[in-house]
Amino acid sequence: MFGSSAAVASGEKFVLISHAPDSDSWWNTIKNAIGIAGEQMGVDVDYRNPTTGDLADMARIVEQAAASNPDGIIVTIADYDVLKGPITSAIAKGIPVVTINSGTREQSEMLGALAHIGQPEYDAGFGAGKRAKAAGATKFLCVNHFFTNPVSVDRCQGYADALGVDLGDQMIDSGQDPTEIKNKVMAHLRSHPDTDAILTLGPTSAHPTLSALDDMGRSGDMYFGTFDLSGEIAAAVKSGVISFAIDQQPYLQGYLPVVFLTNMSRYGVWPSGAINSGPGFITKSNISLVEQYAGVYR
Repeated sequence: MFGSSAAVASGEKFVLISHAPDSDSWWNTIKNAIGIAGEQMGVDVDYRNPTTGDLADMARIVEQAAASNPDGIIVTIADYDVLKGPITSAIAKGIPVVTINSGTREQSEMLGALAHIGQPEYDAGFGAGKRAKAAGATKFLCVNHFFTNPVSVDRCQGYADALGVDLGDQMIDSGQDPTEIKNKVMAHLRSHPDTDAILTLGPTSAHPTLSALDDMGRSGDMYFGTFDLSGEIAAAVKSGVISFAIDQQPYLQGYLPVVFLTNMSRYGVWPSGAINSGPGFITKSNISLVEQYAGVYR
């Protein structure tokens, strides 16, 4: 049985294209996932991304990938309008495309992709906001380190809607420089002293925010939730400084498309519908189950 499986392996070549800049360590889990899936399936998976996170560069990378005629493209919908052309052109050439991470199931279907594997971002933000409201939060700060990605705003908007407040100036465009993020968070909290909750959108913004709160003597002083996981975030959850981390299970976003595309290439089989890889909420009560895998499988 194992011998017959190996016999059909044809060394397919896939390309995974993300919107993340080189500085975003969160994507290491997805890089690990495609490496493992590639080895298990006997295929090559090339990870590509715009060095600085520029979406125009990302669009060009999608075009270049399509020109190489891979057996499949895995891509994030960081901005539907910017990426619509390159993605639909790839699909028109007959290249199977799976969308992951950023974007929605509806956008993926409109593009003509086979499926979307990711987390409904508005729903995840709304779920985070419900937790904050139950804890008594009324005024919050959403630290958005990837403001150019429209889906990032959905996270903050969902949070605001769950609290029943306007988003307004409670979301800041923090940029991605750690020092700049820290300074902007401190400035906002000084000018809005009644802020009682914080939402960060991943390690890039969570780590400097932790430092800002520590410097201001406010660690553990407000309801702090974040998207995604890292070693530093896991430690903050254990200590009670961060109340929860939203796990969208990036490992699945990298691993599953490679497995699915390989099986479609070889046997013509494909699962039905989109796959929600998250959200899951990591708290002090369950952090011990996942912290050992942070940055690798979680």
